[in-house]
Amino acid sequence: MATAMIEAKGLKRTYKTRGKQIEAVRGIDLVVQPGEIVGFLGPNGAGKTTTLKMLCTLLTPTGGSATVAGSDLRRDSVGVRRKIGYVSQAGSTSPEAVVGEEIISHARLYGIDKATATTRGKDLLAALDLSDVWARTCGSLSGGQRRRLDIVMGLIHQPVLVFLDEPSTGLDPQSRANLWTHIRQLRDKLGTTVFLTTHYMDEADSLSDRILIIDNGTIVAEGTPAELKKRVSGDAITLTLRNEDDAGKAAGIAAALDGADTPTVEANVVRLHVPDGGRALPVLLAGLTRAGVDAIGVDVNRPTLDDVFLTLTGRSLRD
Repeated sequence: MATAMIEAKGLKRTYKTRGKQIEAVRGIDLVVQPGEIVGFLGPNGAGKTTTLKMLCTLLTPTGGSATVAGSDLRRDSVGVRRKIGYVSQAGSTSPEAVVGEEIISHARLYGIDKATATTRGKDLLAALDLSDVWARTCGSLSGGQRRRLDIVMGLIHQPVLVFLDEPSTGLDPQSRANLWTHIRQLRDKLGTTVFLTTHYMDEADSLSDRILIIDNGTIVAEGTPAELKKRVSGDAITLTLRNEDDAGKAAGIAAALDGADTPTVEANVVRLHVPDGGRALPVLLAGLTRAGVDAIGVDVNRPTLDDVFLTLTGRSLRD
């Protein structure tokens, strides 16, 4: 079996704040194989960003061990940085800079000469459908083009592993779908391993070979999208109420349905799972009517990654 691209054992990060120890990451284990696209999900404050920064050598672990792209994370951070690419959510280009000059300048940081940087840069731009932007300013590009340029910058030194932090944030649906195609090509055409964080469940579902979910500093689930969906049985019912004050009453009625799990409440929305949505729905609606609860919307769906996430963490991904 091939050597893992990322292998972490007991990885920890503890902060001291006002004399208190805060465990941001609590001894996680994770493995990413060469050629995988792995989605890393977690609500805000779950330890996702801290873990990503440790794996990219931007934060030093306070415990545990890890190898990234064949180099020891703690003993050879320089070796790790030479072999990985990191594309931050904020981007890495200035609006007034010329694309080609920006690429060459970034490549020089890795000791790459101008001629090689030019050849590689133009090849990467072509691979990401940006062949005509070499002489343009970064600020003249669309949001989707700027994001793909960020990826070119992260790949200029030919890393075997690239970390993408929220790659499609701020993009319109068409640009997001286009970017997804190019991310898949990083693996399919260039053989690059991709480790990405995202707040979009459809993005994780579409792109990821496997998904890791972190909550409260620990990995609470991992598997393919299909495997994770199987962990949530039955149909998902989503109730949207006219009045948020009725949410507690509605949740109590829903919880009494045969085979129902514990409902979750977010503002005026109540979610739960039942073995058979078709049978449960008339009973639920009748109960709401008797209780004087006005439901303005109701949906019955098969399990999605959103349902998996809510079931495992009790929170939505954007909490």
